[in-house]
Amino acid sequence: MEKQTEQKAKTENKMRDIRIEKLILSCGAMDVNVDKAVKLIQTLSGMKAYKTKAKKRIPAFDIRPGLEIGCMVTIRKIEKIKQLLKNLLEVKNNKLKKRQITDNHFSFGIEEYIEIPDVEYDREIGIIGLDITVVFSRRGLRTKLKKIKKGSLPKKQIVTKEEIIKFMKENYNLEVEEK
Repeated sequence: MEKQTEQKAKTENKMRDIRIEKLILSCGAMDVNVDKAVKLIQTLSGMKAYKTKAKKRIPAFDIRPGLEIGCMVTIRKIEKIKQLLKNLLEVKNNKLKKRQITDNHFSFGIEEYIEIPDVEYDREIGIIGLDITVVFSRRGLRTKLKKIKKGSLPKKQIVTKEEIIKFMKENYNLEVEEK
């Protein structure tokens, strides 16, 4: 009996636990619509949105370097992420396609923000959609990101597609479609 509990304690490693690192809300827009997108992102997140600017010239879309082409906000507080993610997944009926999930993150889009529960239509914003990205990580990621004495991480540090699906099923009752 004691050997089994000791073996279980060895296999349950806290460093292998998966956690949500951040939730990114982004919205692409041009000209006057950038201000509307900023207002939408700020009302959803309660945080200040960052305007993204183009780095390259794309003449077909009339885009030049320095032109504001959207906005985004990164949410790192776990309590806020849990509450907001439940509302955002409710729009998709807690279903995602398997192709929307990749290693370390998953993404999905919402066509109209008025579909989100507890969010009312705002005449100043109009009808705009947004993209949501949820990034997962394990403990020890700081080793890769720090400036001094930067280290590399092994492949086992990657959060796989299957692990994300299992985590989301347990915590958010998410269903994954094979399409």
